[in-house]
Order: sequence, then C-alpha cells, then structure tokens
Amino acid sequence: MIDILLWFVGILAIVLLAAGFGGSFYLTHRFGRKQVHSPAEYGLDFEEPVFPASDGLRLQGTWVACPGSDRAVVILHGHSCSADWDIHRVPALHAAGFNVFLFDFRAHARSQGRVASFGYLERRDVQGALRFLKSKGMRRIGLLGFSYGGIASMLSAPICPEIDALITDGGPARQRNAVLGRLRELGLPAGLARPLAWWVLVCTGLRLGVNYFRYEPIRWVGKIAPRPVFFVHGELDQYLPDFDELYAAAGEPKECWRLAGVGHTGATEVEPLELERRILAFFTRTLA
Repeated sequence: MIDILLWFVGILAIVLLAAGFGGSFYLTHRFGRKQVHSPAEYGLDFEEPVFPASDGLRLQGTWVACPGSDRAVVILHGHSCSADWDIHRVPALHAAGFNVFLFDFRAHARSQGRVASFGYLERRDVQGALRFLKSKGMRRIGLLGFSYGGIASMLSAPICPEIDALITDGGPARQRNAVLGRLRELGLPAGLARPLAWWVLVCTGLRLGVNYFRYEPIRWVGKIAPRPVFFVHGELDQYLPDFDELYAAAGEPKECWRLAGVGHTGATEVEPLELERRILAFFTRTLA
C-alpha cells in the first residue's frame, strides 16, 4: 500500500512539474518576427538603431524623428508580437508633433534574449529606450503600452522618473490573470486553468529568480503618481477581469475610457479613430 502511495505521489509530482514548467517555457520562450512593416509605408523617414537595455542586451529599435520637437512617445508592443504590429500608429503621432520610438522587447523578433518575462526584465528594455531618447535630446516622454507592453509600462514608470505620462491599453493588473486568460483561450476550464495559471507563474519565478507576486502591476501603478495615467479598457477583457481594482490602485491624476462589449485591446478594431483621437489629446496635454 505504501509503495502504491509513493508511486502515486511521484507521478503526481512529475505531472505538476511538467505542467508548471511546460507552461512557463511555452509563455516565455523566444518569439520570432511574424509581421514586417516599416514607417516607409507611410512615407516617413526613419532609422533602425540597435541600442542596449540597461543590462546590456542588444535591442532593435525604430526611430521616427519629428524635427524641431523634443517630445517623444515610446510604443510598447504586446506579447509574442514586435514593433511591426504598431507601425500603423506612428503617422498620427508624428503629424501631431511627436518623435516616435518603437522597439522589439527582449526575446522578441530582432532583439536579443531568450526569455520573455512579463515585465520584470522588460523594465530594463524600457530603461535602455529612455537612455536612447535622452541621447536624442528628448525633454518630455510618454509611454504607450498595449497588453504586455502595458505591464512593462506600469512596472517601469515607478523606477523611471524620465517618464512623464503613460497610456496602458489592456495591461493586466496581475500576471497570473494574463496567464489565466491565455489558458482559457486554449480551452482549459476555469476550475483547472485558475490553479494552473498560479502554478505556471510560480514556476516562472523559480526559473528567473523572482517573486512575481511582488511585481504585479497593481502593486506598482500607485507609485506612478503624480504623473498622469490613461487606461483604455474593454469590459470583456479576459486578461483584465480586475480592472476596477487596478484603476482604484492608481493615483491621481488618472482617467479611463471603458468600452462596453469590447475584448482585450479591442479599441483598435472597433473604435480606431476615437482611440487615436484620445491618445493624441492625452499626450498633447500631458507632454506639453
């Protein structure tokens, strides 16, 4: 009987470790370049600088200068994507008088790195981007983060005084809910997906040597004040079911645009012109 129990415990341990670390590697492995776009498609001149993150990792950027302006917006892309996905956002920002900088996060597309870390290491990428902008003479800097990029923006701003304002569209309040949303997309029932998401995050933390529960955006967003934050939230966002908690945790000044019947980062699809208008209005006012 004891042998059977030990056998069962051993099998269970193997299954749990395989599920936790397998899910961790699946979500944090290196992601290739899935789309190829450039500002040249919109008749804009640009540079493609390679710059270091604050820990020395080499990252690939796209710099669209606006002569005569010392204001810049950094666009932070989503998980498994790249800067290419957000090139279409550049023309309106540029026309409004902003320099625009995009880059591929570590372990994404053209940048170095083998591990995507859901914001913890990506803070170093943002720090490197800010150093690049300062070398270009930028005086006022805003972050525009989408989903995964929203996590990075909320974790970076408290440790980067160079950031003057930020927008997060669909940035999860807790990484565990980001993992949970992905597991639900894969078809796992909530009763299984919820504990598995927690376990995957624990395993990821063990791999990277970090307690992710100390680096949840909801724990950091309040430290951004008094710099302004603008939240864009689709009320059907499966990655951000706790948006009200996130918004309550943020300090003043803050504002939000809630979209009924819209899912994760869905404003780009259902209200692209209004999203563009609100982004430009926010940065025009806060980066003046």
